[in-house]
Amino acid sequence: MDDSTLTALMEREHHEVDEAIADFVQGLREGDVRHADLGRATSLLQRHIYIEEAFIFPPLRAKGMLAPILVMEREHGQIWRTLDAVNLEVGSGTAADSVPDRCQQLLHELQVHNDKEEPIIYPQADALLTDSDKDAVRDFIDSGTMPDGWVCAQAANG
Repeated sequence: MDDSTLTALMEREHHEVDEAIADFVQGLREGDVRHADLGRATSLLQRHIYIEEAFIFPPLRAKGMLAPILVMEREHGQIWRTLDAVNLEVGSGTAADSVPDRCQQLLHELQVHNDKEEPIIYPQADALLTDSDKDAVRDFIDSGTMPDGWVCAQAANG
């Protein structure tokens, strides 16, 4: 696969997110709550969702992919809420026993989501987005910063 395609770039981000969560879970297995690993996983995942919702989904929706984008956004909301729950449980220090299970739930939600997104959404993004839209995604991946306080469209619905 060409590393310059949006498919390749976004799938690579999926792997980075999964690895960051796995690093955090490994720390839990070793009896160490690695806050830096959780922070990295949170930042990577939230930024990835931002890229999709701010740069990729709007032009695809405009090209007629309304139903698939609605499904992706709904799943983003669930993933976001699960990630928030992990962070809340870790931050409170009172639910440490539930954190590994919640992380496994998050990884499962991501797998189910990615299994749809990778073969459907990303190839369509490569085919339908303008060169300018694709360049905006690449530029943001290289150096963009997610706006402070941004949350995904469906984070509050659940």
